[in-house]
Amino acid sequence: MRKFDPWPVFFRREWNRNWPFLVGFAITGAVITKMTLGLTEEDMKKSPYAQELARMKQKK
Repeated sequence: MRKFDPWPVFFRREWNRNWPFLVGFAITGAVITKMTLGLTEEDMKKSPYAQELARMKQKK
């Protein structure tokens, strides 16, 4: 007699519960990646955040 394998049931149930999170995470990651790859050196020089980060690194 074959034993019952619970893993396929578990994965199917978890996929049905978590697919919106996984898809949203993938879309968000793709958008952030696309935006950051589109930055240029000019954008970095104009950014107050990047300027503050550069100042903090120089102090160390």
